[in-house]
Amino acid sequence: MKNFAVIGVGGYVAPRHLRAIKECGGDVLCAIDKHDSVGIMDSYFPHTHFFTEFERFDRHVDKLKREGKGLNYFSICSPNYLHDAHIRYALRNGADAICEKPLVLNPWNLDALLSLEQECGKKVYNILQLRLHPKIIALKESVQAHLKSHPNHIYDIDLSYITSRGNWYFTSWKGDKSKSGGIASNIGIHFFDMLLWIFGECKASELYFESEKTMAGFLELRNARVRWFLSVDATTLPQEVKESGKPTYRSLKINQEEFEFSEGFTDLHTLSYQDIFSGGGFSAIEAQPSINVVYALRNAPLSSGDSQTLHPFLQK
Repeated sequence: MKNFAVIGVGGYVAPRHLRAIKECGGDVLCAIDKHDSVGIMDSYFPHTHFFTEFERFDRHVDKLKREGKGLNYFSICSPNYLHDAHIRYALRNGADAICEKPLVLNPWNLDALLSLEQECGKKVYNILQLRLHPKIIALKESVQAHLKSHPNHIYDIDLSYITSRGNWYFTSWKGDKSKSGGIASNIGIHFFDMLLWIFGECKASELYFESEKTMAGFLELRNARVRWFLSVDATTLPQEVKESGKPTYRSLKINQEEFEFSEGFTDLHTLSYQDIFSGGGFSAIEAQPSINVVYALRNAPLSSGDSQTLHPFLQK
């Protein structure tokens, strides 16, 4: 049995990690969150020692180590800007780290973590669950097969992701760009990682629109031209989606054809943990391309674009 600590167990994504650990046969010995609304733990690990103060949590981690009950993994579900510090804490306590995305906010933070991995002899794993989605795996295989005979082919892609958020979002750390990294980092990075994984490295990027709630731009990848639109603003939803009462719209069009992958998301964290336990998992270095892309976008000046590179939602 693998022993876990969970940092940020009161967060939005933490239940997916708790479920994954449970389904993979692991055990959570201790957990921390500054908020104590963590009753979800009763459904998975009611015996877990829970802390709201890091000093007491640290003392308990040290106690486990001295008693020979050391932790194998730290699952990190804390706010984005704290990932770096919490990964460091895990490695220095002799454990591997399994961290939500974005792994870190800045490229130089990743460089330091890669050095610390070597120093501590432990690993950092990033949850990149879209790479485990069966339909996305099939898409990658199809694209790679086509590129073998047509290596210079360029795909035209429109990525649209709108996930409505209320006023609370902008009061929380997620609405603070210095803590979340902004819209591209917080809700877009897993889609960017997926596209880079399938269509190759980013050659150029442009930013056409940025507000507190919405970002849009263009990526030139080795084998794709990507027009993208990301938003947490319900007013940007397509009219038919508004009329249906749905709060979220996700669309990926490849050469004007809709690629359907709206199902199959519920078990991806469990698959991620199973992959890690079996000797796989996505290492820290694999997160580098998407971290570089969102960092560049966060610091990019606005440019105008044209009818070929502006996302259709932005043109409207």
